[in-house]
Amino acid sequence: MVPSNPVEVGPVVIGRGRPLALIAGPCVMEPGEMTIRIADRLVEISQAVGVPVIFKASFDKANRTSGSSYRGPGMAAGLDVYRRVRARTGLPVTTDVHETIQAAPIAEVVDLLQIPAFLARQTDLLEAAARTGRPVNVKKGQFMAPWDMANVVAKLGESGAKGVLLTERGTTFGYGRLVNDFRAIPQMQATGAPVVFDATHSVQLPSAGLGGTVSSGQREMIPTLVKAAVAAGCDALFLEVHPDPDKALSDGPNSLRLDELEGLLRVCLRIREAIAVSD
Repeated sequence: MVPSNPVEVGPVVIGRGRPLALIAGPCVMEPGEMTIRIADRLVEISQAVGVPVIFKASFDKANRTSGSSYRGPGMAAGLDVYRRVRARTGLPVTTDVHETIQAAPIAEVVDLLQIPAFLARQTDLLEAAARTGRPVNVKKGQFMAPWDMANVVAKLGESGAKGVLLTERGTTFGYGRLVNDFRAIPQMQATGAPVVFDATHSVQLPSAGLGGTVSSGQREMIPTLVKAAVAAGCDALFLEVHPDPDKALSDGPNSLRLDELEGLLRVCLRIREAIAVSD
């Protein structure tokens, strides 16, 4: 196993030999206080189980299936929410960057920049994110092999990235289906980057249904994939959570119910302890 280069995201350090970390939050910022309520609850869960948390929420879901779907409050309002979350909870925060011009202003507020899977090979976007001085988390494209992410890591390194995370989130298998090959975790760790496992997007059924306008998902499979990924040695987990996923404005079918998170994390910590003994 190639030793990973630990990545510092605010007070959270992710890498081999470090505590299991969690990136979690709602898929998209929702109107009202929902985003803040979820952040508050994540602090409580983090303290209860001893898992460091990075708060995630998107200010704009630029890749929604339908143009009529809710996208979020936009960047200006979203950055204000990130400031509130950081000041209120002390959690580091992360969000997607979709365009090169977004990288610098977003990096002034958030602790970790995330590159969406569909944009994992966009060189200009990777370089812009790297130049901000923030660490960068790149989701492996659904169309990419794990070893192809070595080129992504190289692009970021050549542009001066302060830290690189790679996220496994499933691979396209025919129409409207994703599958996980858990060999991807050690294969991507071989690049030297810590690897995050995104269970909630891995259970997504993209654009499910002929001519459908909303993606579906198999929420009930999230715990199975999470436990398998931890057993395979991932360095962190990525989970979209919501108090009532059936009413979420984005990705509800593949979001974990918030009140199920603490119990799942406790199981993961037991698995992690077991594999540490076996190592």
